[in-house]
Amino acid sequence: MHDLNTLWKAVLDKLELTVSNVSFVMWFKPLKVVDFVDNKKLIIATNSTSAKNQILRNYFDKLSSAVWDIFGQNIEIEVLDQNEEIEYIKLNGDKTKEKEVDIAKNPFNSKYTFENFVVGKSNQFVYAAARTVAEHPGEKFNPLFIYGGVGLGKTHILHAIGNYIKQYNPNLNVMYVTCEQFANDYIESLGSPSKNKAVLEFRTKYRNLDVLMVDDIQFISKKISTQEEFFHTFNELYQNNKQIIITSDRPPKDIETLADRLRSRFTSGLIQDIQQPDLETRIAILRKKCQIEKYAIDDDVIDFIAEKINTNIRELEGMLSKVYFLANLSNKHSASMEEALEAFNGQLEEDKNEGLSPDDIINTVCKYFDITRQDIVGKKKSKDVVEPRMIAIYLISEILEIPLVSIGKIFGGRDHTTIMHSRDKINDELKTSHKIKSFVSEIKKMLKGG
Repeated sequence: MHDLNTLWKAVLDKLELTVSNVSFVMWFKPLKVVDFVDNKKLIIATNSTSAKNQILRNYFDKLSSAVWDIFGQNIEIEVLDQNEEIEYIKLNGDKTKEKEVDIAKNPFNSKYTFENFVVGKSNQFVYAAARTVAEHPGEKFNPLFIYGGVGLGKTHILHAIGNYIKQYNPNLNVMYVTCEQFANDYIESLGSPSKNKAVLEFRTKYRNLDVLMVDDIQFISKKISTQEEFFHTFNELYQNNKQIIITSDRPPKDIETLADRLRSRFTSGLIQDIQQPDLETRIAILRKKCQIEKYAIDDDVIDFIAEKINTNIRELEGMLSKVYFLANLSNKHSASMEEALEAFNGQLEEDKNEGLSPDDIINTVCKYFDITRQDIVGKKKSKDVVEPRMIAIYLISEILEIPLVSIGKIFGGRDHTTIMHSRDKINDELKTSHKIKSFVSEIKKMLKGG
């Protein structure tokens, strides 16, 4: 059992690491927990209405991520302003002093399942390995070491394995911990007044498992004593054919000051990386998120977000949530490009538009190459039309930053992959072809009135 205020402090500690110091001090530090209803709904309060709006508009994804990391389950989050907090306490009383929370019952986020994991070229091998381990723990790929950048789905995979085993092998003893939690548990046992008893309890806790999952193992570097303890824990489980699954932001060979014998253990099983998702996978991830969360968001907005954010899934889904909440705050049934542009606020170079429209660019290209609009948006495949068409597509994409799907509609309903191919082909040819470089340069001058 855990005190609610202690858990909330842990949430704030995580948030402090993910946002700027100014943002943390202004928006997060004043937050306080009000209630945790039926272990399903966390209610928190801000110190002003503007702070509440700021949290919902710009930071709700980060808040959700931190809360789920600490509470270990998928819960609803409600943010109150100061007046709403007063009314809530009047009706329900102050729950924080009496409330204790048991978060050990369900350590796995129910939304992180294999069914909800979008498989693409960047993660298909990790998915296959994780599925095999979940179906046959301790029999194949032991240990399974998964590495990749922040926000690419490593934690999702761990929770998916846990949820699968809990469903189909409920008698197995499965534990998911972060490397930080493992280290803290060990350090606390060493500092206990009853040290021998505490260390024994620690070892019993971690070595009597059927499956041990450790997230972010890279943080074990430089912790020599913790590495020693983890080595013996690893050996105990491995020798008894118990499954070990480890994630990291880098492969074992790149973890600094990692003991050689521990590095050797990590590399004795299967090592697999998760890469950044391609455009099609990013679109599929966003559509899956909308389906799960029941977000109503226009298709062109989904494509727009997928094109603009290619770093990691966490940022991708965070922007989707931000767009949805902006629409929700405006009482709109569906989020549109208006909310998308507001959500990106400053991240897009909107001044590149300069008042131009797709028609302006198409008409200028037609004039330059002496062809008709029907030629360029139609189905003609002769070189004298195809090349100008690809140039027009490239310019619309580069100058106006319009989603590929929307550009496809302009050009006779062409598929977004066709549009992407045209854009990328011109982009590549600009590096090698003086002719294409000249065409694009002169058309840009025409668009500027030069």
